[in-house]
Amino acid sequence: METVGIRELKSHLSSYVARARDGERIIVTDRGRRVAELTPLDHEMQALDRLTEEGRVSWSGRNPGFARGPQHAGPSISDAVIEQREEREQTIVGDSE
Repeated sequence: METVGIRELKSHLSSYVARARDGERIIVTDRGRRVAELTPLDHEMQALDRLTEEGRVSWSGRNPGFARGPQHAGPSISDAVIEQREEREQTIVGDSE
């Protein structure tokens, strides 16, 4: 774990980010006091980024939303169940007459 001051970090930011991406943990100091930590993303965030790039989820920084597949053009499931029940009732009523 390395410690780096803000001025040094600003001057060589891309190299410190690359080191963090490679797994190194870097403590940032301001006037000798620890103020922040530069670390690689955890596995969950990396997986979320990969799924977002693949178009399987959408994410704007809050809760991820799953990408929707093709929309079904027919009736909704509840409408289909209601229709099926009505047909069954008509069959039962028709049989008893």
